[in-house]
Amino acid sequence: MTDIADLLPDLVALRRDIHQHPELGFCEHRTAARIAAELRVIGIAVHEGIGTTGLVGVLKGRRAGERSVGLRADMDALSIHEQTNLPWASRTPGTFHGCGHDGHVAMLLGAARVLAADPDFAGTVNFIFQPAEEGQGGARAMIEEGLFERFPCDRVYALHNWPGLPAGTISTRPGPIMGAADKFSITIEGKGGHAAIPQDTPDAILAAASLVQQLNTIVSRAVSSHASAVLSVTEIHGGLAHNVIPAEVSVVGTVRTFDPVVQDRIEARIRAMARGIEASFEVACHVDYERYYPATVNDPQAAADALAVAADVARAELAPEPAPTSEDFSFMLQARPGAYIWLGQGTQSHPAPLHNPRYDFNDAVMETGIRLHVALARHWLA
Repeated sequence: MTDIADLLPDLVALRRDIHQHPELGFCEHRTAARIAAELRVIGIAVHEGIGTTGLVGVLKGRRAGERSVGLRADMDALSIHEQTNLPWASRTPGTFHGCGHDGHVAMLLGAARVLAADPDFAGTVNFIFQPAEEGQGGARAMIEEGLFERFPCDRVYALHNWPGLPAGTISTRPGPIMGAADKFSITIEGKGGHAAIPQDTPDAILAAASLVQQLNTIVSRAVSSHASAVLSVTEIHGGLAHNVIPAEVSVVGTVRTFDPVVQDRIEARIRAMARGIEASFEVACHVDYERYYPATVNDPQAAADALAVAADVARAELAPEPAPTSEDFSFMLQARPGAYIWLGQGTQSHPAPLHNPRYDFNDAVMETGIRLHVALARHWLA
């Protein structure tokens, strides 16, 4: 039996090497090549170029079995300038692993080493290394290129570090665990004119100001108090001079929900408010509403199994509520039953949240993550 503690120094070094060389979505060429080389060394069959830079390692157990399980790690970095000043800090200005995907890769490779050294299970483990999780839909790209047809998975699991939980704590829940992510962009068109003669010019700035106020009433006044939703206006653009009423203003924001009925309600209200603004201010409103990630919804039995397995690995707890942030593992859970799992990494030395320029993956939780991956695979393929 492989001692995971013996693997950790090499895996930590690998994680920090990936951290030093971050790559954005669909550009993870170096990272994917490094993963493929690591898998081949331990005798795992590698299939590359799935969803551009995605890859899958396939390991069959020594015992005959029909079952299969997928374990997924995301590979991409973020467009953020790192401010950690660590020895292994990013060498690529403006790009860094601010969400811990470098740690996810290292933990899944660690699990691959352990399972390959002792494949005493019945069936197949598919190690899925996915590109472009950060808003670009890498999971969807892999699925559209035949991921689950080529590599059948009766169940699929993903593990994500979670700074809001104590280091080493494992948490998940049945049903929704991450929100659907929508983006709205509303262009307000007037005709532009002199600021000193506003009576002759439909005022796109004033219309935008009124629209922003109205949008922020939707969740409190159009969504049930028993439902969860977030609407945030994040961008307003318009005007170039103090004495000119601009002809065009744009209002951009995001909506996060867990229920498609609520999602439909919010989109309908946004469109209705835009029509009202048109009538009130004599402007034209063009609404672009994009639903780019669905809610991440765990299969109840897969989540229950994950918590039961996790209890033998570390401290396990039922997550009391879903998070409004989004995750494109949602596409995989729409295609196959499975669960998305949080691994706590928060300590005084690692207080930074995800997507923060001072964030770094906590290497101290790597062993727990490896053990959980291995335990999930062995449980399903027992």
